Amino acid sequence: MLSSFTHDHDGERLSCVGGGGGDGAATAVLLHGAGNGSKERLLPLLGEFAARGCAGLAFDFSGHGESTGTLGGLSLRLRFEQAVSVIDTTVPADAPLILAGFSMSGQTVADLARHYGRRAVALVLCAPAVYAAEAWPLPFEDPESPSRQDGPEAESRFSRIIRSPDSWRRAPAFDVLREYEGRAVLAVPAEDTIVPPAVTEAVADALAARSDFTRFELPDADHLLGLWFRDHAEDRRRLVDLALSGLGVPVRPAAGA
Repeated sequence: MLSSFTHDHDGERLSCVGGGGGDGAATAVLLHGAGNGSKERLLPLLGEFAARGCAGLAFDFSGHGESTGTLGGLSLRLRFEQAVSVIDTTVPADAPLILAGFSMSGQTVADLARHYGRRAVALVLCAPAVYAAEAWPLPFEDPESPSRQDGPEAESRFSRIIRSPDSWRRAPAFDVLREYEGRAVLAVPAEDTIVPPAVTEAVADALAARSDFTRFELPDADHLLGLWFRDHAEDRRRLVDLALSGLGVPVRPAAGA
């Protein structure tokens, strides 16, 4: 059974949902994207993992949903650190991890896969983004900016780096994904106006190097796959089927299967 709780990390209170599973079960960790993303839209997917016998965990990064903090003060580094803090406090130290990330959290999944090594038995990347190494430690908004104005002069250092043409090609995430040998699923919407197709293809090529890799095409979906899987139960079940395929952890078939 999933329940709500809070987790304190570095002065912020993070809103979380977790529970389910049992001895030897994998924990599915679902990570939302940027902007107005939150754990709320991922709860039906989390429930689907729990219904198959997995433990489930999702939380709002600081500045999102019901967590404290500001979006501008967040960074890729802090997203990684917050995820590690929640996982290490909540999940048994020997439990296998299924790491699922949407959009910006594609980068966070790669960071976590490197950190947890063989504990990460499956990666689920949904319209993922990856970023140049120099963007990783920077806050999304420069703290010294006196105001937020329109125009390129108001762009933060983070924004200038990620908007620089082909900066994503310098992403260390590709090295992690190329070395990954577990289960991997890449969910690809037909229309993605946020993540360039070249990024998606580079992620696919990296995962195909060593992992047990499946590409899941969604011909009617757009970039907001958290909302898509929330509203489309059949695709949601299919995503979980693919994520759990071949894993040596206790799972149950989908209802009605």
